[in-house]
Amino acid sequence: MSHVNPLDGHAVVVRAAEAEQIGGTPQMIRLLADSSATGGRLSTQRVTLAGGADGASPHHHSGSAELFYVISGSAQLLAGERVLVAGEGDLAVVPSGLVHAFAAAEGSDADLLIVITPGVERFEYFRHLARIATGQQPPESLLEVQDRYDTYFDDSPAWRRARTRQQPGA
Repeated sequence: MSHVNPLDGHAVVVRAAEAEQIGGTPQMIRLLADSSATGGRLSTQRVTLAGGADGASPHHHSGSAELFYVISGSAQLLAGERVLVAGEGDLAVVPSGLVHAFAAAEGSDADLLIVITPGVERFEYFRHLARIATGQQPPESLLEVQDRYDTYFDDSPAWRRARTRQQPGA
């Protein structure tokens, strides 16, 4: 990624080949631009989910809005108590404070561009998630870093019901 300070009147350019990738199938995250690269304006990543895979569990951000753009496929989104399906070309913006979550819709793949604004330095958050996925850190370790990443975990009966219906035998 070209780390050029946008305050100097230059664009931030991220080449696909330079984006750090975390994970693989069924969930891959491409780290595109962190807050430090954009002068605090935004943080962005691309998340690819295969075959109905989960993305993020219910959470909220106290100081940032989150934008979801569906590049391809179909995504299931929680916004407050609403669970909706967004398809290719659809856009959803979740304001700060609203509980939200995302996943690929049942039997579908989803490729999402996700933008958080104002930006929060979050690349290390995604690396932390990868360490949890590989057993290097316990899941509860995320509770210790909620403030750092402005990501606060919530319970959502509506999301649990929607995702449980997708599980075989449910």
